[in-house]
Amino acid sequence: MLLRVPSVLSKAQVHEVRKIIDSAAWADGSITAGTQSAKAKKNFQLPEDGLESQKARTIVLEALAANAEYLTGALPKKIYPPLFNKYEGTNNKFGNHIDNAVRTHAASGKHVRTDISCTLFLTDPSEYEGGELVIEDTFGEQRIKFNAGDMVMYPGSSVHRVEPVSKGARIACFFWTESMIRLDEQRRALYDLDNAIYQLRQVKDGTPEIIRLTGVYHNLMRMWADV
Repeated sequence: MLLRVPSVLSKAQVHEVRKIIDSAAWADGSITAGTQSAKAKKNFQLPEDGLESQKARTIVLEALAANAEYLTGALPKKIYPPLFNKYEGTNNKFGNHIDNAVRTHAASGKHVRTDISCTLFLTDPSEYEGGELVIEDTFGEQRIKFNAGDMVMYPGSSVHRVEPVSKGARIACFFWTESMIRLDEQRRALYDLDNAIYQLRQVKDGTPEIIRLTGVYHNLMRMWADV
């Protein structure tokens, strides 16, 4: 399942994050690359333990906790602490790769299964040329270039790449979510059911049919949830 999550960050929050990270000391992006992706990765990244990363990360995590679309689609159990990258100049691309199945946070030693990959855009498409996030999966090839503040979430098992940036800079926040629901098709079924229930409630809430459908949703959660 690929989802666009609009306005995770407001314009003011995007400005605040950019103000924090723009003047930071960016490092080579290979610092978090696995053995496969290190060969394809050519970008800049903020060190995970840097003060700027910590400040910007707090803003992102607070926004995610308040975003109903993310919570409904991801059903998050754990979130790998958000990271920040930049594609600019000769460090301008990331070839085809699949994310590692498990990420281990260096400071805490905690493991996160990467069920869902997330990219939160911090630059508008007008600020750079190229730089599309290309995702290949059963839903076909998708070329993603969203507005600043918008986020895309997609299966961590997908082949994906970032096309070369030919002008300007592409800046984004990225992270992984371990879902309570391990399988993508089960998450999609719950997402569709939850949204259908929501739409029915806008017409007439509290009917026996809606109550039963809500029960079906929660009973499926009981069967499928890994908590």
